[in-house]
Amino acid sequence: MNEISSPEALRAHFGEPSAMVVAKALPKLDPHCRAFIALSPFLVLATTDGDGNVDASPRGDAPGFVQVLDDSTLLLPDRIGNRRIDSFRNILAHPGVGLLFMVPGIGETVRVNGTATITTDVALLARAEAQGKVPGIGMLIAVREAFFHCGKAMIRSKLWDPAVQVERKTFPTLGRIVADQTKLTSAEEADRNIETAYRDRLY
Repeated sequence: MNEISSPEALRAHFGEPSAMVVAKALPKLDPHCRAFIALSPFLVLATTDGDGNVDASPRGDAPGFVQVLDDSTLLLPDRIGNRRIDSFRNILAHPGVGLLFMVPGIGETVRVNGTATITTDVALLARAEAQGKVPGIGMLIAVREAFFHCGKAMIRSKLWDPAVQVERKTFPTLGRIVADQTKLTSAEEADRNIETAYRDRLY
């Protein structure tokens, strides 16, 4: 098996990044990053636990749901979820986080790396009120690095192209999947519960 097992071998395989690639990684948010985050309704949050196990979690709401408090600080509010609290448990053990912001229709993304802390500050969280409800908890993220990522992955995947969207009825419902995987409920009951959650328990 041909395996790369050292940083030196890895760099030799890829070569050096261009000066522009290195220079575009900023130590704080510039106006372009701030504007993109304000347009973004969706991100993926990556965290790591104390043993090095990695988790990636989707987060989404109306554009601008992530508050830019200043050029070096983001507030990521927490909405009602499944109570697994994987991301929160992870940052207690290892505060390093990575965020990938997306904007529908734009091929480029914004990557933010930094460290996170957990906040229950009511006055601070009030800034993230949605549908008349203030989140009870959130993450404060100290930005270490921010940069735009080119759109090659989006172009290859055609993620924003309506012509390649999958018809939802061609794939099993989440209730059917949950029933098959857990054997704890029927697909019909699970689908009813999920529909209720989607309708009544988003905030």
